[in-house]
Amino acid sequence: MYMNKVVLITGASSGIGMVTADYLSTLGYKVYGTSRNPKKFTTHNFKMIPLDVTDTNSIEKAVQTIIDEEGRIDVLINNAGTGITGAIEETPTDEIRKTIETNYFGVIEMMKAVIPQMRKQRSGLIINVTSIAGYMGLPFRGIYSAIKGAIEITTEAIRMEVKEFGIVVTNVAPGDFATNIAANRYHTPVLKNSPYQEIYKKNLELMDRHVDEGSDPIEMAKIIHRIIQAKHPKIHYKVGSFLQKFSIVLKRILPDKYYEKLIMNHYGMK
Repeated sequence: MYMNKVVLITGASSGIGMVTADYLSTLGYKVYGTSRNPKKFTTHNFKMIPLDVTDTNSIEKAVQTIIDEEGRIDVLINNAGTGITGAIEETPTDEIRKTIETNYFGVIEMMKAVIPQMRKQRSGLIINVTSIAGYMGLPFRGIYSAIKGAIEITTEAIRMEVKEFGIVVTNVAPGDFATNIAANRYHTPVLKNSPYQEIYKKNLELMDRHVDEGSDPIEMAKIIHRIIQAKHPKIHYKVGSFLQKFSIVLKRILPDKYYEKLIMNHYGMK
């Protein structure tokens, strides 16, 4: 049924990307997953190709490889990304820049690389994986929240720009899922004698617990499949627990200071 759909998924070596790539492959999609070191991953149902989202030449080569082999790209799932935690005051600026390069500019460059082919086809779907954290400023995750929020807004803009070419762009924002994201993100060290030492340490433990207790990534894979199948995909999708999604609703309706107090209480802050 889906044999003619060619799907490109960045960051498919683990977590949501890997599970989604495997799931779509079992349904009959022609899936190309990407990783900076694809030779390390040889047991999946889908083809892995090398791609570094911070390297424009690498992006262009990967996209051209798929076009040469398949003649088209129907779906791009922008999933590659890294986490970053820490008090903004103490987070090294170089680490912030590296995260922006991967999580924001990587998404932009991937879209720029596939849009010409999709415009030529007069069809295409781009799904940007963001985060429920992108809807609010979270303590010790401010950089991550800001970048994901920026992708949400950028998607709204580019969606309008490419609509006339038959291309659809959408966001899907997951909450906490049981993946290895905690192991792969940059943690600003808990510094001895730091004014944030105790509360930051507690928050790191809380973040890791939320991930460990998170939902099965297959839920995200199924939602992404539904988006691909949708005749008219929405602009924004949220995937997570009731409380995670409800927190976005509360932000819309509560006065700012009340919402801030709720967040601070949740994270054990005064």
